[in-house]
Amino acid sequence: MSSAPEREAVADEPLAPPADIRPGSPTPLGARHRTGPDGVTGTNFALWAGGAEAVELCLFDDAERETRHPLTELTHEIWHGFLPGVGPGQRYGYRVHGRWDPWTGARWNPAKLLLDPYARAVDGDFGARTEPGPRPALPAPLYGHVRDWPQQQLADTVRDDRDSAPYVPKGVVVGEDTADEGGADEWQDDRRPKTPWPDSVLYELHVRGFTMRHPGIPERLRGTYAGLAHPAALEHLVRLGVTAVELLPVHQFAHEDHLVRRGLRNYWGYNSIGYFAPHAGYAATGTRGQQVGEFKRMVRALHDAGIEVILDVVYNHTAEAGELGPTLSLRGIDNRGYYRLAGDARRYSDYTGCGNTLHVVQPQVLRLITDSLRYWVTEMGVDGFRFDLAAALARSLHDVDMLSPFLAVIAQDPVLRRVKLIAEPWDVGSGGYQVGAFPPLWTEWNDRYRDTVRDFWRGAQHDVRDLGYRLSGSSDLYAWGGRRPYASVNFITAHDGFTLRDLVTYEHKRNADNGEGNRDGTHDNRSWNCGTEGESDDAEVTALRRRQLRNLLTTLLLSTGVPMLVAGDEMGRTQHGNNNAYCQDNPTSWLDWSLLDDPRWRPLADLAARLIALRRAHPVLRRRAFFSGRPHHQGGLRDLAWFTADGTEMTAQDWHTPGATLGMYLSGNDISQRDEQGLRIVDDSFLAFLHAAGRPREVTLPGPPWARAYELLVDTAREEQPGPAEPPRAAGGTLTLAGRSVVLLRAVPG
Repeated sequence: MSSAPEREAVADEPLAPPADIRPGSPTPLGARHRTGPDGVTGTNFALWAGGAEAVELCLFDDAERETRHPLTELTHEIWHGFLPGVGPGQRYGYRVHGRWDPWTGARWNPAKLLLDPYARAVDGDFGARTEPGPRPALPAPLYGHVRDWPQQQLADTVRDDRDSAPYVPKGVVVGEDTADEGGADEWQDDRRPKTPWPDSVLYELHVRGFTMRHPGIPERLRGTYAGLAHPAALEHLVRLGVTAVELLPVHQFAHEDHLVRRGLRNYWGYNSIGYFAPHAGYAATGTRGQQVGEFKRMVRALHDAGIEVILDVVYNHTAEAGELGPTLSLRGIDNRGYYRLAGDARRYSDYTGCGNTLHVVQPQVLRLITDSLRYWVTEMGVDGFRFDLAAALARSLHDVDMLSPFLAVIAQDPVLRRVKLIAEPWDVGSGGYQVGAFPPLWTEWNDRYRDTVRDFWRGAQHDVRDLGYRLSGSSDLYAWGGRRPYASVNFITAHDGFTLRDLVTYEHKRNADNGEGNRDGTHDNRSWNCGTEGESDDAEVTALRRRQLRNLLTTLLLSTGVPMLVAGDEMGRTQHGNNNAYCQDNPTSWLDWSLLDDPRWRPLADLAARLIALRRAHPVLRRRAFFSGRPHHQGGLRDLAWFTADGTEMTAQDWHTPGATLGMYLSGNDISQRDEQGLRIVDDSFLAFLHAAGRPREVTLPGPPWARAYELLVDTAREEQPGPAEPPRAAGGTLTLAGRSVVLLRAVPG
């Protein structure tokens, strides 16, 4: 290792030309098993390493013995070679030689074995060991610098020359037949559900957490892709009626040092290091390429059940963190080429809060991301992506730019522009909050919806102006540039934050188990504990909480836009007040399937399924265009009308008047769109009243021309919902709303 922290540039001796490797091809990047034109079978290896001086391909046998093969062919900054006889299952990595000068951003260190960014499968884990429990830290050789240098402020500038290979997972060569499935032809459009955006209901779930405790899934399959593909898992999704699962990150990821030291693990997976590889820890069948086939079979099973697969992807940063982080892949390949560096180049520009930000403006980084996206669509069969901290990807040199290279490339790509694209429309940098700003093709997580609905039901909203916008598709945010109501992904909870049940149980987070002194996680929960903090045996409190859950679910599933549920919210899942369970790979985060057998919680799941079925059956509840507030045919009604509790239409003054009751009328006779044959779409009309005050309220049901009578379909004041035998309510009559409740009625035309 370097003996002093002075600014020095370390150059390594050139490597001798190999005798056992052919020139190969610079494309495609990664390791591709193929047969050459002379009939010789082997694997072509290609790695972009722009500023490197030399690259060694390192192969490993089952005893972890390493053989090194220098790549001497260099084409357009891509090092490449073809190795005859190397086939599927072969494990490999790279050592990249170059200058060590952190002051200028150069951090090459050939002592560090590096994971191929294009590896399609990964075997092993960073710093893995078999014994359980905490340990002092990730192994020191995983770091390119000397972690324990006496002058800590200069530690990242002193090179560590210890070999990292024993602690680094290896890439795996994957053959065309390794997947036990066909190639890209298998995922032709006619074999995908292709659910239109307006008809979509998203269900955010964690592969491991959803399946770990399911009694109907064999133990050996729990926590895996195969477990999610099991009929017992699919049965719940189909019964609930969701159209797409949004999987928390399944790219290969690593566990952070601070978690390892506390005996914890990164559970959510927002710490990616392999953008082409299904996370090996979720594979039941093996990690020598078998995980690829297992993932594809999971996708096929979900498609056969009519359910699309959307991946939550983390292209904004990697697991290598800041300058004090480990050297695992991109940092050692070309630190300056892959990451945004600060002005002094030794530090990183951090728009993510995770230590580094990928430099998406660079062509090779943009290529890495788009190649990865296309791979998951064309070869792995997925149907779309939710982009974590998408504003960081949309930055040009510094500012968020909706004409950035990333967004421009996506917009013109013939594969990617056809799949579902969801932005988390913010990052942690200056100007990073971009809700409503992404261009057409994109939908967005709408946190304005989340905050407004939470505030309304906890009684913190002074008027109903904002609620009206959120219920009707957030036209104030999305009615521009040809965007539609389905640009808004409506959600009340997500993986981060309280679960739905905890939202009505806790006002203060309880994150002590994360080991950060309860400092982590948001303080802005916008929650209400119904009068008692934490779980309670008080019958009135628990009844009110279950009613509030029904209110929140009903509001979400009746709102215009695309609803997103979080797995387990429909059955009362709790994290016991932990609002940042990112490191809780245990029953805190895993779904408790016994809740479905509990008479207190089963009705909630039944209500969710009932509301999703209503939404699926009625186009007026899943509109493709924004409301106009006008009739759409001769003698029609307004397509959307708002009512006060006394049955009169809202005036401009009413929107500014403090109140907790809002009536919303959706006219099924005034839908502006036409069907595929060009025919007018006609549906039932519906009236909903949302009442957030604690006391009962008598409301007047609007009379003709709105309806002759009304049939009660949903009443959240009830554990069990109304049946068809209930007599209609006369228009012009009154209906008493229980405190804190929602009712949905179908209009009987006059």
